[in-house]
Amino acid sequence: MRIGIVGTDNSHVDQIVRHLNVEEAGGDARVVALSGGRGRRNDTLAATGGIAEIVDAPTGLLGLVDAVIVADRDGAHHRDQAIPFLAEGLPVFVDKPLARTAADARAMIDTARAHDAPLTSSSALRWIPDTDALVARSAPGGTPHMVVVSGPADPAGDHGGIFFYGIHAVDIALRLAPGGISGVRTDITDTTVTASFTAGDTRVVVNLVKPGSTDQIPFHGMTFTRESMVQQTLTPGADYCVPGLEAFLAMARTGRPPIGYGDLLRPIEVLESVATALNRR
Repeated sequence: MRIGIVGTDNSHVDQIVRHLNVEEAGGDARVVALSGGRGRRNDTLAATGGIAEIVDAPTGLLGLVDAVIVADRDGAHHRDQAIPFLAEGLPVFVDKPLARTAADARAMIDTARAHDAPLTSSSALRWIPDTDALVARSAPGGTPHMVVVSGPADPAGDHGGIFFYGIHAVDIALRLAPGGISGVRTDITDTTVTASFTAGDTRVVVNLVKPGSTDQIPFHGMTFTRESMVQQTLTPGADYCVPGLEAFLAMARTGRPPIGYGDLLRPIEVLESVATALNRR
C-alpha cells in the first residue's frame, strides 16, 4: 500500500514514517511520497524513511499513492487538502481535527460518500490503551449518565486555537457518549474553557485548561451511572499515534471506516460552538 502525506510539519508524521518505513510494522504499507516541496523538514523525513517522491502541491500525489494522510496541523486547511483525493475514491485519514467548521466536515463526508472513498479522522488519544481501558471499565454499567473529560487546550494557541488540542478531550468524551449533540454551553475563565452539552441521553462536561508556562494538566476521564463511577488518567505513550494509524490502515484495506460519519461530525459541532463563544467574548 503506497501512502502519501500532506502536511509534514506535524510531529505525528515522524511516528508514521518510523512505524511504516523504518520499523516496517504496518504490513505492506509504506509512505512513498510527501507534499510540500523540498526543504529541511521533508528532506529529513525522506532520508529517514527512504521516501523517493517529494511533490510541491498535494494534488501532485495523485497517481503516486493508494491512500492519503492529511496531517496539516490547522484544520482550516483540511477540506481543500482532502477533497481532491476523496473525489478520486482514495482512502483518506485526516489527522485531528477533521475541520474547524461543521460545513467543512460535511463537505468532506459528502464527497467521501459520493465517491465511495473511505474517510476517517480522530484524536490519537481516542485509541490509546488508557482510553480503551476507560471504555472497557465503563461498559458493564451501560451507557453512562454523565461523562467528564479534562485536558489541556489553549484558546489562543497556534494552528486553530481551541480546535488543535481541544479535539482530544472532546473526541474521548464522545467515544463514551453516543447520540446527537444538543444544548452546548460554554463557560470561560482566564484559564479554563468548559463545554457542557447533551449527547443522546448522556450529559457531557469537557474541561479544557490552558497549559502553564512549563507544564500542562494530564488528560483524565470519568463516567457515571446511578450505581457506579469509573475514572482513568489518560497517558499517551511514546507511540501514541500508532493505534489510530493502524485503524486507518485497516480502513484502507477493507473500505470500512472505523468511526461512523455521524461520529466524525459530532466533535466538530461541539468545538465550533465553543470557538464561536470564545470569539464573542
